Amino acid sequence: MKILVFGAGPLGSLMAARLHEAGHDVSILARNQRLEDIQTHGIIIREEGSTKEEKAEVKAVEAFLPEDNYDLVMIVMRKNQADEIIPTLAKNKKVKTFLFMLNNAEGPENWIKALGKERVLLGFPYPGGERDGHIMEVAPVNEKKTWAIPIGEVDGKVRERTREVAEVLGSMRGYKVQVRKDMVAWLKYHTALLMPAFAPAMYAADISMKRFARTRDLQILAVRGIKEALYGLRKKAGIPPSPSFFRIFELIPEPILVKLVEIVMRKELAKSSIEGHPRAARDELKILTDELMTILKKAGAHTPAIDSLQKYYDPETPPYPEGKKTLSLKWGGILIPIGVIILVIIGLISLGGA
Repeated sequence: MKILVFGAGPLGSLMAARLHEAGHDVSILARNQRLEDIQTHGIIIREEGSTKEEKAEVKAVEAFLPEDNYDLVMIVMRKNQADEIIPTLAKNKKVKTFLFMLNNAEGPENWIKALGKERVLLGFPYPGGERDGHIMEVAPVNEKKTWAIPIGEVDGKVRERTREVAEVLGSMRGYKVQVRKDMVAWLKYHTALLMPAFAPAMYAADISMKRFARTRDLQILAVRGIKEALYGLRKKAGIPPSPSFFRIFELIPEPILVKLVEIVMRKELAKSSIEGHPRAARDELKILTDELMTILKKAGAHTPAIDSLQKYYDPETPPYPEGKKTLSLKWGGILIPIGVIILVIIGLISLGGA
């Protein structure tokens, strides 16, 4: 399959490299310094915690033209950047499938209007990473640590092209593909889980997992905000949870979730993603939060924890005092058996890997 990866950041570079490794005809679109880096060094991938580097000689192009013909164009970039290139994509009438591998809380309506429903496919890239000069550092993606990529049609139907794209993506080393019928809702819930509360809490912690781990107030506010967002989507906006196990988040007692957050932060799990994305994409995270909050506020959702954290999206706001512990934990709600809690943890892990 002839593929163009539109976006040369850590995840776009990783997917271009793995598709090339799988034998596909792959090009990657890059500009300025990143274009020069790829032309000089190739795509260089380094897994977090390793010194080993993997190199892929992928063809780099600096433009997407109306006459270009690819079987698949993958847009792997920030939401705000993707919105900016829609006019460029729309000028091309030859490409049959544009796969948007990115965050999106507001829905694909604008993309559909510009490109046509039959050409838009939705997905999400895993795992996460950040740049280190010309090297793209990512969380481990290999035979031992595989990641499941969700993809789906905007109308929830499964078509022949859906299966074809799934097969192509599944050919990448370290990846498997999950074809979903609720990808629009999945993207909203993914935003709800991470953007309106967790992301600004990271900024309040000065983008430091260690500092987050030492500041219980931020852990509590992040957990409360996540619960507010998930409940607001389900109960107020009437959008069924996707994946369905997100419903359990609303039932787990706050102290248990706070402890889980503290453990993740203290152990600095997936550091390149948890610290790297907020550091590189504050603008995107704020836009996604605004998109989701538009849905929640329109539906009448009550979001005091989320509201209290929004000021930290402003880089001029001083960080939250490290170690502050003034908020009281709440045990309200249903006490879930330990076995169910373990299932939730397993479910979280299954979002990315097996």
